[in-house]
Amino acid sequence: MNVEFLATPLKSLVGGKTATALSSSLGIHTAEDLLRHYPRRYAERGQLTNLRELIDGESATIVAEIKSVTSRSMAAKRGSILEVIVTDGTSEISVTFFNQKWRERDLRTGRKGLFAGQVSTYRGRRQLAHPHFELFPDGVDDDPLAVAAYAGAILPIYAASSKTTSWNIAAAVRILLDTMPELIDPIPIEVREKSGLLSINSALRMIHIPQSREEVSESRRTLAFHEAFDLQGVLLLRRSKMAAMIAQSRTGSDEGLRADLDARLPYVLTSGQVRVGEEIATDLSSTRPMHRLLQGDVGSGKTLVAVRAMLDVIDAGGQAVLLAPTEVLATQHHRSITSLLGPIAEPGMLGGAQRATKVVLLTGSLRTAERRAALLDIISGDAGIIIGTHSVIQDSVEFHDLALAVIDEQHRFGVEQRAVLASKGSGEFRPHMLVMTATPIPRTIALTAFGDLDVSTLDELPAGRSPITTHIVNPRESATLYARVWERVEEEVAQGHRVFIVCPRIDDEDSESEVIDDDSSRPMASVLGLAEDLAERLPNIVCGVMHGRMSADEKDDAMQRFRDPASENPIQVLVSTTVIEVGVDVPIATMMVIMDAERFGMSALHQLRGRVGRGGLPGLCLLVSNAESGSPGHARLSAVAATTDGFELAQVDLELRREGDVLGSSQSGLQSSLRLLQVVRDAELIEEARNAVSQVLAEDPGLKKHPELLARLNELDTEQTSFLEKA
Repeated sequence: MNVEFLATPLKSLVGGKTATALSSSLGIHTAEDLLRHYPRRYAERGQLTNLRELIDGESATIVAEIKSVTSRSMAAKRGSILEVIVTDGTSEISVTFFNQKWRERDLRTGRKGLFAGQVSTYRGRRQLAHPHFELFPDGVDDDPLAVAAYAGAILPIYAASSKTTSWNIAAAVRILLDTMPELIDPIPIEVREKSGLLSINSALRMIHIPQSREEVSESRRTLAFHEAFDLQGVLLLRRSKMAAMIAQSRTGSDEGLRADLDARLPYVLTSGQVRVGEEIATDLSSTRPMHRLLQGDVGSGKTLVAVRAMLDVIDAGGQAVLLAPTEVLATQHHRSITSLLGPIAEPGMLGGAQRATKVVLLTGSLRTAERRAALLDIISGDAGIIIGTHSVIQDSVEFHDLALAVIDEQHRFGVEQRAVLASKGSGEFRPHMLVMTATPIPRTIALTAFGDLDVSTLDELPAGRSPITTHIVNPRESATLYARVWERVEEEVAQGHRVFIVCPRIDDEDSESEVIDDDSSRPMASVLGLAEDLAERLPNIVCGVMHGRMSADEKDDAMQRFRDPASENPIQVLVSTTVIEVGVDVPIATMMVIMDAERFGMSALHQLRGRVGRGGLPGLCLLVSNAESGSPGHARLSAVAATTDGFELAQVDLELRREGDVLGSSQSGLQSSLRLLQVVRDAELIEEARNAVSQVLAEDPGLKKHPELLARLNELDTEQTSFLEKA
């Protein structure tokens, strides 16, 4: 593209006043920013906006007809009110002007135009506050200049603000289009011809000033393809650059630590675990760094696969680190992996295995002496497996020979954390990287968010996992069923089982709770409030709490008392926030109650549900919700209750929710460059773009023949720059 023109500040192109308004209210600073501020929708001059679809609080631009104009004096003070009622033929909305009686000359009954403002309701009547308007010229159908001014009667409607209107944005865009030079298209000509794309200049003109709905569709496809091509180009170029790095081959032994672990297991590995294990072993034996995403549903055995890979690299002389997002999860991993390995984790100890390795925990809450001992074990190489939080990527942590880095719940981290870990290899060698997620990812999301990684999937559960039954309980509809919830809690506890109860906030003053349902007017259940209520409702049961304000020691103590019936003062019912969402393993937990369940996303609900039924006992999950049938919240709950297949739920979730931040922290820099691309709707387009990029890189790996494309991709990939600087 013509970089100089696109980077030009708007002030020199559209004037200082317009540029200031666009910059301060919409974050539009350059010519490219404005050209890529695409219309959010289109209106036809003869087609009025459906006023019933307007939502209070939103800034809206509508096409409407003036029904009546009334002027009256204000009662309380001097001045006049001019009230204009506009209509779409069935509904009405009020547009009011104070002390602007002179506008009656233009605002005449029967005229049509664009009206913009913030939608609100006052005394039962819908109104546009702080209104702006632009009337269509009288006799527009007979005036060629007027017809041209309104773009063939297809009007682009832009996301606007109180400081600038949709039509002001349209006027500024027209100025740019009139002065825009012929832009150099970064997509190679052979790709454009094969995919039937418009030139970049034609696409930009057509999306802003379309002559037909067909031009809207055609330009949108071209520009969405550009976004998909940019995204896939960055990811695949990033992958090729990472592949050029050097790693040490780490080939495990068939008679080493992994074999010792397999001999200890009380169950047989699933075919999926064997298959994925072989994929990882092949990567580890290469001199190219592994960059693999391991995804699997709740309880599919991802951690075991990772531990077996860790033991392979230890047999080959290296170390492995497991990075977890929270101290609760890191502590849980340390305890469960140590227990899984048994004598293999007890080198030099009485009863320890002849072949063994030390497992070390490193978190921010360690006491000074504990931290010093852990750091010494890591740098000396005595610790083969290191488990920790962000503490393990601090500058003060030095490894003896880091061979494998495993990142758990990868969506909590991004490219930045991977880059820091990559920098902690030995000398010129980069560690192999395995990132894991228990949030199943539909194929399109995987290509979009994790296209720089190879993907392995565990799609079956290990033998012995019990089914989980899920029901929705609405206290408004049935007080009897709601009372039955607490009876079931008592019954599970009476059998020696454990019960989780999850609330969306810590206490009544907590404003940081996760709220995604539209009905936010009702008070939400809180951990501390419900625990107090349960002390009265269930006086014979020991309830404990867990939440983010507790110290690491307090959380660990609560989990230990909840997990182990033999502990001092055991907890039978744990009332918690979502800090127990991931990785927490309590085999005797059989019941999960989620309060205000409509407040949580489907992925969180599925993760929470996966905390029960892990020890061979059937699991029960009760979703307590006042969400009305037909509401978005109820639709999510119904989907969760209908299936325990996380991959199926992930697809349903993608279809139900609005297009959101699908890239998350993993590719946050790239996400900001997407304007038109929608992952569900554009799945085929994304795949087509990825195939096209793959072909270009196969023929020209360094993009030496395509300098414009290389410059474009490097410009977009700010995270790649950071990665290369650190790695």
